[in-house]
Amino acid sequence: MKKALKIFGIFILVVVIILIAAPFVFETQIENFVKKTINKNVNAQVEFSEIDLSFFRSFPQATVVLKDVSVLNNAPFQGDTLALSEEVLLEMSVKELFKGSEEPKSIDEFRLNNAYVNIKVDSLGNANYDIAIEDTTATTATDTTTSSGFSFDLKHYEINNSRLKYLDEGSKMALHLEDLNHNGTGDFSLDESELDTETTALVTFDFDGTNYLNRNKVALDAVIQMDLENMRYTFLENEAMINQLPLTFDGYVQVNEDNNEIDLSFKTPSSDFKNFLAVIPEEYAKNIENVETNGDFVVNGIIRGVVDETCIPKMDIKVSSNNASFKYPDLPKSVQDINIDLKIINETGLVDDTYITFDNVTFQIDQDRFAANGSVRNLMENMLVNLNLDGTINLANIEQAYPLDMELDLNGILTADLTTSFDMNSIENEQYQNVNSKGTASIRNFSYSSPEIPNEVQISSANLNFNQGNVTVPELKMTTGQTDITASGNIQNLMGYLFTDQALKGNFQVNSNTFAVNDFMVAETEETAAEDAEATSEEDTPAQTTGEEAVKIPSFLDVQVAFNANRVLYDNLELKNTTGTIILRDETATLQNVTSSIFEGSIALDGNVSTKNPTPTFQMDLNLNSLNIAQSFNSMEMLQALAPIANALEGKLQTTLNLQGNLNNDMTPQLQSLAGNALAQILTAEINPDNMPLLSRLDNELSFIDLNDIDLDNLRTNLTFNNGNVEISPFNFDVEGINVEVAGSHGFDMDMNYSVNLDVPARYLGSQIGGAIGQLSGENIQDMMVALPVNLSGTFDNPQINLNMQQAVANLTQKIAQQQKEKLQQRGIDAINDVLKGRRTTDNSTPQDPTAADSTATPQQTPPQSTENKVEEAARNILGGILNNRTKKKDTTGN
Repeated sequence: MKKALKIFGIFILVVVIILIAAPFVFETQIENFVKKTINKNVNAQVEFSEIDLSFFRSFPQATVVLKDVSVLNNAPFQGDTLALSEEVLLEMSVKELFKGSEEPKSIDEFRLNNAYVNIKVDSLGNANYDIAIEDTTATTATDTTTSSGFSFDLKHYEINNSRLKYLDEGSKMALHLEDLNHNGTGDFSLDESELDTETTALVTFDFDGTNYLNRNKVALDAVIQMDLENMRYTFLENEAMINQLPLTFDGYVQVNEDNNEIDLSFKTPSSDFKNFLAVIPEEYAKNIENVETNGDFVVNGIIRGVVDETCIPKMDIKVSSNNASFKYPDLPKSVQDINIDLKIINETGLVDDTYITFDNVTFQIDQDRFAANGSVRNLMENMLVNLNLDGTINLANIEQAYPLDMELDLNGILTADLTTSFDMNSIENEQYQNVNSKGTASIRNFSYSSPEIPNEVQISSANLNFNQGNVTVPELKMTTGQTDITASGNIQNLMGYLFTDQALKGNFQVNSNTFAVNDFMVAETEETAAEDAEATSEEDTPAQTTGEEAVKIPSFLDVQVAFNANRVLYDNLELKNTTGTIILRDETATLQNVTSSIFEGSIALDGNVSTKNPTPTFQMDLNLNSLNIAQSFNSMEMLQALAPIANALEGKLQTTLNLQGNLNNDMTPQLQSLAGNALAQILTAEINPDNMPLLSRLDNELSFIDLNDIDLDNLRTNLTFNNGNVEISPFNFDVEGINVEVAGSHGFDMDMNYSVNLDVPARYLGSQIGGAIGQLSGENIQDMMVALPVNLSGTFDNPQINLNMQQAVANLTQKIAQQQKEKLQQRGIDAINDVLKGRRTTDNSTPQDPTAADSTATPQQTPPQSTENKVEEAARNILGGILNNRTKKKDTTGN
């Protein structure tokens, strides 16, 4: 007995050792087999980081796990991702490992974990999932099976925590499945068997630009009879849940070589009106378990026919409810008199013949009743819409009867009596003459508040009249914060705005007693990354407020507004009697012929402001006329930056400005971004040096003048500015008869570099300097004018002043020397004139040789000569020589 146990123990140990060692033996074989099979059968780039083989994970089956699998398309979808998966798991019998590399291997179980599948069909009908390489050597079905490498005799398969995107560009259809979990248990090795499936997912479905499902929760439990030989799948026991709406269905799907046949019927298992609430997304419907309901709600339909390139199944789907009502237990009001008669019909199997009708759709809250009916035909091509609306809604009652989680608070009475019919081609092509609308709509005592806006918006009345494609607004009265608006005008494309992506177009006349820009600042939002690092969809990136406020020009507006406002409040400014035209288009406001009174003068401007980019920008031409200097410069930071010295001025200013740059969120300019130029003129001005440290210190340094006596009337200069720096063209003004020239530059940070040149009498340089120079020149130069350079640096609040006296003395010395030179030149000219006069009064006697006289005289005997005499004598000698040479005749006799 002991021997037998020992042998059994050794056997078990050997088996365990084999189970542990076998993966290392077969792993390379499996990996080579997988790669060979992929390369032989798939036209795509398939990669995986590693392959694992285990006998313990699902003993006695062998388990093959592929890690980090990716499938990238080749042309015509070069580089596109077809599929990604963290893990692909295959289970098979151990005996499959001992088959030759050319023999197919049977897979019993398949699992796909944390996968993303991206299916795309382009406008030409090319599908990115069509990656199988056709085996041209296979002649029979058996050959095809044996050459495929794997045969899926599945007993169970799973797709866990995965996503699937399907986009068909040709049919304009998009399907997105999130949180997809699906599993099926059956036997695919049999010709006929039953497959038991369970599926849950969040479904988003768009068709031809219209969203029909948005992350709706869908669940399906279905038992399917599989006839694999005839490719026929029959639904036996089935129940689906769309949000919380239950549906049961039966029928079959037949897969043929050229088409598919569908014969399905479905219905709600009960007629309770809670079924209607269950259709609404769960986050809006909330908990419907305790809702009191009366009446019925029934959904039933038939989908039957052939699906191929030209046909769809015929369908007859009905949604109906009669005299129903519901009331949520925690809300004070109920919704009553609910009637619904909705049909989706296709009687021919042609896509274009699908249409929707809705008749007698009504509901009532308190005494307010609203009704609608109409139809939508030709869904796939040029959609035809007929719509009738009639009734009244008290907006405040909606939240009293239905649990909406709305951050905004709505109140007001909406009334409509409207009939309209149109085709979508006319709307898209803006052919509004083909729109047939008539009726009226109005809203009274409307109020709207939201955390995103600073003040409640109130509309006391607004009326709309519909006539053909035009909508007139005879009157709209609105207030918010300090702002009041009375408007009238017309809307050119209301249907285009409501039913397509067109911007809202119109023309309006707006009058306002007070218009405050701050009343229209909204809390700005930004996209923040999802905490889940694996989240990649847009839904996983919620918008969050940044805490800043910004004026945003709506992208959906394309309107022209002529406005007249008695008072406009902008930042800390108050503009009066403001008129002009503003065009709102492409997130840009274009201002035309805008005029206003401000700072005891007037302002005119043309330009634009754009909020299209993250940083708002502007370009503006301004004409400022007769503005009070002190008021305007104390109130406008931009003017302070352009001319800081104006803080010390009292008077009137006129200037033209051309500038552009970036804006802050509150629409004030970012000073460092400004670029442009200006022509400024001071009409009248008095100066107070005590108001500006620069002028006060300069007044102390220049003791010989009083800056209070500066004459700045009609002073003109040009400014250019860019990159936070202001260049001032040279300009002149007078102080007590002294001409002053100023030029230079400063930065918006108040650093400066200016040169000031004063033409001052020499006596202002000091008596010692003036006397010393006078001794050198032998003249009195006290009243001579001399240039005194002054350099200004540092900042306007802490200036550095450098009076260049040395340069002034040098300038004076040079000026004296120039005068002496001019005198000498004049005396030389006078001497020449004297010589010329003497020549005319003398005979033709030969002038004496000056050297002869010099030869008889000693140096001590030579009398001293002044500079003037020397000049005169030199001039005479030079001129005399010239004249003698010119008058001496040539001796032609040879003597």
